[in-house]
Amino acid sequence: MKLVSLSHPVMSDWLADQGFRMDPSPYLSGALEARKLLERLPNTVTLRDITTGIFHAGRFSRRWIQDPDYGIPFFSSTDILEADFSYLPLVANKSAAENPRLLIKPGWTLITRSGTVGRIAYARPDIDGFACSEHVLRAVPDVNRIPSGYLYTFLRSKFGVPMIASSAYGAIIQHIEPHHIADLPVPRFDAKLEERIHRMVEVSARLRARSQAGLVAATEDFFRSVDLPELIDVRWHQQERDLGFEVEEIGPTTLRALNFAPRARRLIAKLGSVPGKPLGEICTGGQLGSGARFKRIDADPEHGVQLVGQRQGFWLRPEGRWISAEQAPPGIFAQDETVMIAAQGTLGENEVFCRPLFVTGSWLNYVYTQHFLRIVSGDPEIPGAYLFAFFRSEAAFRLLRSLSVGGKQQDIHETLRAEIPIPLAAPKARHRIAETVRRAYRNRDRADVLEDQALTLLTEAIEEAAA
Repeated sequence: MKLVSLSHPVMSDWLADQGFRMDPSPYLSGALEARKLLERLPNTVTLRDITTGIFHAGRFSRRWIQDPDYGIPFFSSTDILEADFSYLPLVANKSAAENPRLLIKPGWTLITRSGTVGRIAYARPDIDGFACSEHVLRAVPDVNRIPSGYLYTFLRSKFGVPMIASSAYGAIIQHIEPHHIADLPVPRFDAKLEERIHRMVEVSARLRARSQAGLVAATEDFFRSVDLPELIDVRWHQQERDLGFEVEEIGPTTLRALNFAPRARRLIAKLGSVPGKPLGEICTGGQLGSGARFKRIDADPEHGVQLVGQRQGFWLRPEGRWISAEQAPPGIFAQDETVMIAAQGTLGENEVFCRPLFVTGSWLNYVYTQHFLRIVSGDPEIPGAYLFAFFRSEAAFRLLRSLSVGGKQQDIHETLRAEIPIPLAAPKARHRIAETVRRAYRNRDRADVLEDQALTLLTEAIEEAAA
């Protein structure tokens, strides 16, 4: 149960400000507390006055396609939180031509406006011209009046988010409209401070874009280095569908037709046509299995660790619950350079089932649910970073999906996954590919640090000015 802070009790004038609403949400969310604090600052302006527009795209005809030559990557309200934009669905160019408001530009602040209201993202340089859902508000900064990175930092702060979220209306599904946040008070400070915060956010955005480019380059380098450049762009849906095929020599391992799908069998044949080793052999002495099952004992952040689930594991900043590590088995933590595969789920095209993430750097501080398949190399000559360059590819994703077993909730067949052929490049190329992946994740960690430093600067400035 959330209780009111005794240091900031609800005052009678707060009730009047809210039209004498008697439900607790406006008073316990921190929104009114933030507004009252900002009123004590010497200089605030409204969000309307420092933007050239606050809008969403409106409803439109969604024409989903599979060919990237005729489509644009599309963000849903959850996708704006993703770390890797390689897996976004594609909406037809025609949809964007009919509604130019779908497209987003670097430097805009993106705000989720329905469902979970108030999640914030900064449009980084590599998403220029991507399309975005009508469930996301665009706050377009007037760069002649306010630095874009400074505005983003305030909106994602502990002052901005509660005020945005408290503007939501609706019963089952909450919403906000542009006019609900147009009068949001935005504090202004010395130009040098605002510019410093802005530069931190901009450098962070460029580092994230560089990280994305590095991961894509590592995967392309992987397939070129093993003489399989045709697997860089598999074009799965342009291939003939797996209908009416025959299979010989079926054994006791599996009888499921999906495990013998011709398109996947062709991928396995190509991967096995070059020098390599089975995944099970590479992981001998390491790990190839799910994590430990355990009872979650909730804990406060200062006494616990953050538990990352399959969906949140692919976000820039996971939002998992905090649990006690002392009352859980040691297997909840991950070794450095573990490849985590989302190993339970359904076969929807946009589901995370069989998508990989890489655990290194700051992500070693998190703990992970048993629903991830953990891949840990037991061979120092085949590092986890090299394996990740392969597993993040479309070819590996389709291959893993073909190994599905189960009913409603799928899993990855324990025997078949150990037989996946992993092509091995020359040792020098393996080292180069692994270093590219490591550099990409160092850039991601540095981007997080810069965003956090910018947020700390702003928070300290506000609290000092309001004291």
